[in-house]
Amino acid sequence: MFNFFKITCTCAKVSNNKHYTMPNTNSPITAAAYWMLITLISFSVLAVAVRELTKSLGTAEILFFRSLFGLIIIAFIVYKTGTKQLKTRHFKKHALRNVAHFLGQYGWVTGIAFIPLADVFALEFTTPIWAVIIAAVMLKEKISRARIAALVFGIIGVMVILQPSTHAIHPAALAVLAGAASYALSHTLTKSIAQFDSPVAIIFYMSLIQLPMAFILSITNWVMPNGIMWLWLVTVAACALLAHYCMAKALSLADAMLVIPLDFLRLPLIMLVGLLLYNEQPEWSLLAGASLMLLGNYLNLKYARTTRNS
Repeated sequence: MFNFFKITCTCAKVSNNKHYTMPNTNSPITAAAYWMLITLISFSVLAVAVRELTKSLGTAEILFFRSLFGLIIIAFIVYKTGTKQLKTRHFKKHALRNVAHFLGQYGWVTGIAFIPLADVFALEFTTPIWAVIIAAVMLKEKISRARIAALVFGIIGVMVILQPSTHAIHPAALAVLAGAASYALSHTLTKSIAQFDSPVAIIFYMSLIQLPMAFILSITNWVMPNGIMWLWLVTVAACALLAHYCMAKALSLADAMLVIPLDFLRLPLIMLVGLLLYNEQPEWSLLAGASLMLLGNYLNLKYARTTRNS
């Protein structure tokens, strides 16, 4: 645990250094790939830790301890790096963002508990598709033909994965989809907040705001953790922070069109983890549907870059 504090403090310091790159790398793209490797491993370990915890603890209680330990870790980082980066004039936006993010996490943890890990990760890839819809509804952005194509590929991909015509859709799968929509709203608000507040501030207020929310929901179904559960709880908080930090670092070093396809490698990795640890047999329909969603996300990113450069 102490070593993780040292690593995260170092990450927080070097993130402010624009000339910093990963050791032994020759280009920002290679460095981004290393950061994404850490991201992929962190997300996979996080999923396993959550799966183990859901055998004994409720979703809200898991999120409570995630926020609690996350707040402790961030407080330690702030103690080492200074409190100036916590200043904000946008607390209302932070509050709204974290309501959406909390709902996203709730759906994700529910999915981890009841459906195969790979299904959860694949359905989570609908987040960028939801973001297009939210941008059109909330921000009145025009939907181009490229984005319409992205939406179509995304919707078809979801249908291929869920196969509603052949069997009943598990409620947990719907929870993951709702969570992905909530994540999309959270990401939209994060882009707005990130123009003014530091990444450390965003993570700090995330833990601070979500802590009482999770506590209130967990009171009626509280189970005191014991033994190995404490290790899993710390792992959840540490891996969640590390995964999101490393992805943000990768995106700062390389174009999203290069980084996001690397994020897709989460799926085969978690399929392997699910097979080895929980005997979850992979299905070709999952890979086919996820590939369609990846294609939709790629078209969306390509359109965004073309628009930005025009």
